[in-house]
Order: sequence, then C-alpha cells, then structure tokens
Amino acid sequence: MEQQSAVSIDVIALRYGRDDATVTVGVAPRRWEPFYGELALPGVLLGRGERLEAAARRAVHTKLGVPEDAIRAVGQLVTFDEPNRDPRGPTLSIAMWAVIGDHDGDTAEWANFERMPHLAFDHNRIVDTARGLFAEMLWKHLEFTRPLIGEQFPATRAVELTAALEGSRPDPGNLNRTLAAIPGLTRTGDRMRVKATGRPAAVWAFEAE
Repeated sequence: MEQQSAVSIDVIALRYGRDDATVTVGVAPRRWEPFYGELALPGVLLGRGERLEAAARRAVHTKLGVPEDAIRAVGQLVTFDEPNRDPRGPTLSIAMWAVIGDHDGDTAEWANFERMPHLAFDHNRIVDTARGLFAEMLWKHLEFTRPLIGEQFPATRAVELTAALEGSRPDPGNLNRTLAAIPGLTRTGDRMRVKATGRPAAVWAFEAE
C-alpha cells in the first residue's frame, strides 16, 4: 500500500520590534529525533480538522515560546513537496509566515537573513525562498507589511526593513514614491530623531482602521 504524506506546518516567524536594527527569524533546537538538538524553524504536524493559521500559531507558541498575544499576523507562503525532505517518510511542508510583536521573553534564537545558521531538514531552503517572497510582498501586501513595520514609523525604519528583505538598501527616492502610493499611509509632517547626528527622519503613519 502506498504511503500517504503527512502535512507539516513550518513557520518563518519574523521579528522587527522597536529595538531591532533588522528583521530576524525565530529558530529553536529540536527536542526529538530526527535532528535532535539541531536548530530548525518552528513546525508542527497539521492536526485533523485544524486550520493552517491555528497550526502556525501553535508552532510559534510551543516551539519558540512566543506568547500567543504577541503573534500579530499569520499567512500562507508556499508548499514544499520534495518526497525525501523528511527522513521519517513523505511529508509536505506548508510554509507559513508570522509577524511577532514586542514581548517580554521567549525560548527562541533570533537570526538575521545574512547570518542564518545551518537548519535541520530543508529549512534553509524554506528561509531562502521565503525571503524572496517577503521582498515581493513588502509594501504591497498590507496584511503582512503593516504589523511588521508598525502603525507609525520613521523613514529610516522603512529603509532598514526593505534592505533586510531585499538584501540591498533601496533608493530613498524610489522608496518614498512607493510609500506615498500606499492607500491609507501618509507622511505626517512630523520628524523623529533616530541618530545622534544628522537630520531627523520623516514620520509615516497608517490611518486608523
């Protein structure tokens, strides 16, 4: 009898809090074989009747120790179907994203895209693929962008966020035009000092929903 594939929910949990200089991804040591003790993305097998978002939130909470109320938003990215990706047998991986807000503590290790450690399974491939998708989603997919950047932010934060996901610093003029074209986002006229020297940065804000 042909073996049926299990379905794994693997989550790229992104943190870009008020004190974070760049975007980081939550990983944690595996507690069981295979790959016991190796770093991996938070993942769980999809339960019978369980929705993808619920499984993703469960993975982030149980594997990274992130409080449930700090998981701001969750969404689906792409499916990985390599038959040999899991030594236990055929396992589909549905990659999900989660945006993590500021919170007091967790059990995760937070790594940026440029210095991602070796991860178990095909999780490095998942992270690399996700980064490209995130770059495409940024400033277009507001359900992803808005919880990541926050309701109000200085222009320097927008530059840092774009650079973290695209891998290179954006042209400021092009980025300003991109921000100005986003519905519900306005340049407030206020300025915020984010560095000891230099001109204070312009502040952008989303309209209240």
